[in-house]
Amino acid sequence: MMMQKLRRSGELIRYGSKSLINLRPNKDSLSRSVSGFVNHYETKGKHFESNVGNYNTELHHGCLGRNLGMLQQYKCFGSSSASKIQRNPLFSSLDSKDVSYFKEILGDRNVVEDEERLETANTDWMQKYKGSSKLMLLPKNTEEVSQILQYCDSRRLAVVPQGGNTGLVGGSVPVFDEVIINVGLMNKVLAFDEVSGVLVCEAGCILENLATFLDTKGFIMPLDLGAKGSCHIGGNVSTNAGGLRLIRYGSLHGTVLGLEAVTANGNVLDMLGTLRKDNTGYDLKHLFIGSEGSLGIVTKVSILTQPKLSSVNLAFIACKDYLSCQKLLVEAKRNLGEILSAYEFLDNNSMDLVLNHLDGVRNPVSSTENFYILIETTGSDETNDREKLEAFLLKSLEKGLVSDGVIAQDINQASSFWRIREGITEALQKAGAVYKYDLSLPVEEIYNIVNDLRGRLGDLANVMGYGHLGDGNLHLNISAAEYNDKLLGLIEPYVYEWTSKHRGSISAEHGLGVMKANEIFYSKTPETVAIMASIKKLLDPKGILNPYKVLPHSLFSH
Repeated sequence: MMMQKLRRSGELIRYGSKSLINLRPNKDSLSRSVSGFVNHYETKGKHFESNVGNYNTELHHGCLGRNLGMLQQYKCFGSSSASKIQRNPLFSSLDSKDVSYFKEILGDRNVVEDEERLETANTDWMQKYKGSSKLMLLPKNTEEVSQILQYCDSRRLAVVPQGGNTGLVGGSVPVFDEVIINVGLMNKVLAFDEVSGVLVCEAGCILENLATFLDTKGFIMPLDLGAKGSCHIGGNVSTNAGGLRLIRYGSLHGTVLGLEAVTANGNVLDMLGTLRKDNTGYDLKHLFIGSEGSLGIVTKVSILTQPKLSSVNLAFIACKDYLSCQKLLVEAKRNLGEILSAYEFLDNNSMDLVLNHLDGVRNPVSSTENFYILIETTGSDETNDREKLEAFLLKSLEKGLVSDGVIAQDINQASSFWRIREGITEALQKAGAVYKYDLSLPVEEIYNIVNDLRGRLGDLANVMGYGHLGDGNLHLNISAAEYNDKLLGLIEPYVYEWTSKHRGSISAEHGLGVMKANEIFYSKTPETVAIMASIKKLLDPKGILNPYKVLPHSLFSH
């Protein structure tokens, strides 16, 4: 029988009622997803001016826009445009009176001046970006966040909102001496409706804790990230995190029903609706989803969760070429339909990296191929789902789209499959310096940039690609022995120019942060950026919220 060609095909089994979704590792790999495609605009060298108050809004592509005079450098490896930024001279510096005020409203314990704790809070998890904040505040509720921001706005003290600090573009750490506002103590589940599945919680809730809470209720979060053990839901919403379930449940713009946010002047915006339908004018919550804390601090979230389904299957598949991966995706959508819950891919370079740098990891299939695919299905009919997946793999084998494959036989094997895909980031860290790019591209173009960059860099670095093929999201990684300017000069702006030329987005899900703020014009027109700056000016006139992030640095230079 043809099915016998699938390795261990006689042992293809279902998982029963035990979900495998929560088996993936909790750390060392971060959120991945897609935010969609954008139009290609030829904007290089183009200027656009708009009057939005105190911001310097001479916007142009790929640089600061004017001579900033005395530049202050902060620690930043692996990105060219973010390495030199001028501290906005209009911002005040922290003094003892400020600290005393914060202690009055928060208590001594929640005003952190300890150097060791600040060292951690000032540095991103990849040790790539480092600020010099002298103060971290730990509010316990929305009222305290409001008081903090009202005071900081009156003093023009810049702040940076922080959650689990698991970002990849420097968005959650200070650039200079901004006051850190960490919402980790705001971690209560406020309500859960077992009929509608709507969860209401505070922004500091850890994603995995919410998943555990929902599991006891028979529901799951529509969001699943490698960093779920430490990331906060407020940060997830603020960065529009995607993850592995986006192909099934969509983005947070669809699943977040409402939120509460505090603007720069301390005003509390109560948009914490729980209705799926509310067509009463502008839906302002979408401004805060993905704004990376630059418009306000998200303090509460209401999110639509889904019933937990009993049947989960996971297949690990080898493909000879990228064209087969594309065709297999089309067939998976057509044949697996409503039960398809993940479609992940990695190339052979990524597989070799994981095998060489992570202990206890092995290739699940017997043959070495150029590409590997993980397909997960989630449904309610165990027998039918299993048969559907087996039939799909058999048909794909007959068509020559698959050269080898295996369906996990038990929970441990499923966990080992996910360990390969989720372990790539950890392996990259162990391998040395890494330049990371999170791109959204038409599926047919995704791997072309990997091949082109390999030809460009030659023996200088190891280029690899992996990500959410089902959503058109490539994680392009360049691994080298150490960071150096020559290599970076070959990578940037080439990667951004290539992406723009092929109608892609330079940030599929990680956001812009400080790393890509100046590169926004590769994905947005100057007219669009000017409107974004106007919204920023309206909600944060003094520019104190997460400065130097999202929008070009030139906007904050004066």
